[in-house]
Amino acid sequence: MYRNHGGRGRGPARTRLVAGGTAVGALLLIAGCSSSDDGSGDGKDAGATEQRPKSVAPYWVNPEGKAAQQLSSYEKDDKSDDAKLIKKIAGQPVAEWVGTEDPQGETEKLTKAASKADRDALLVLYNLPHRDCGQYSKGGAKDAGEYRAWLDKVVKGIGDRSATVIVEPDSIPHLLAEGCTPQQFHEERYQLLNEAVSKLKDLPKTKVYLDAGNPDWVRDPGGLVEPLNKAGIGKADGFALNVSNYQTTKSNVAYGKKISPMIGNKPFVIDTSRNGNGPIEGAGADEEAWCNPKGRALGEQPTTKTGEKLVDAYLWIKRPGESDGECKGGPKAGAWWPKYALDLARNAK
Repeated sequence: MYRNHGGRGRGPARTRLVAGGTAVGALLLIAGCSSSDDGSGDGKDAGATEQRPKSVAPYWVNPEGKAAQQLSSYEKDDKSDDAKLIKKIAGQPVAEWVGTEDPQGETEKLTKAASKADRDALLVLYNLPHRDCGQYSKGGAKDAGEYRAWLDKVVKGIGDRSATVIVEPDSIPHLLAEGCTPQQFHEERYQLLNEAVSKLKDLPKTKVYLDAGNPDWVRDPGGLVEPLNKAGIGKADGFALNVSNYQTTKSNVAYGKKISPMIGNKPFVIDTSRNGNGPIEGAGADEEAWCNPKGRALGEQPTTKTGEKLVDAYLWIKRPGESDGECKGGPKAGAWWPKYALDLARNAK
């Protein structure tokens, strides 16, 4: 069984954005990752799930993910309307958040299943020490040594198979949030991010994207330049935006185009898993507007055909249907929430 841990949840109101000890802008803490305690399949029955055309979306659709399991349950119970809705999620490639129980075995099974289906595995690393500022998805490795050991196992599990890896959602924006990650751990985090990028890029068929928050979090994209450089963006394939958030694709494209020329014209990917209706209106009245907001919708389907030169792909990095945390009636971060999944699908354009 795979234990997928992702999870971010930031909700306090505005804080100063700090870089090198100097305030450089405003930070709106509305990230919204989620850690997943679900069991994803090992792909033994990968042929049972129809894969998207490789030329459009070269990523693997897991036939045993939570949405697929829910689809099977609805079909058995003759709930055809619900089954039709949940199929909108079950038929798409979503990211697998690598867990801590058996990282080598897990990534090996995932990448082998993807390879068998002639697709790329889509993975997320989310295990840095001191993650999530003590919010819903707090935790991670207990120290740098434990993280390095976990990372080495992930790398071995991927091996020479094709994979796209999103590296540590929130890790850089949280360094810029005053009062979040203790100062004494900043350099360690940069070192660990660098090592993660380097070790993954040493693999022959792995693409790597460093997380860079979203347009409504770090309002001044220039404030990300030095941190991204220190984290190893020069060695990465690019950066990732909007992970587990709801900002529109249009705003993310515009934001990414501002960052890219400042870091060597690096391309980027956008999480479109739940941004079909954009962020909740009047978010300022809700300090946890990022956490299970009502009325949201699935966004653009995963694809590499974005029509934007700098946008490598639209991806479903956050797994639609998993809770952001114990807010607004939701279960713990990452737990499967059928009602929310159905709402996302029902509201999709």
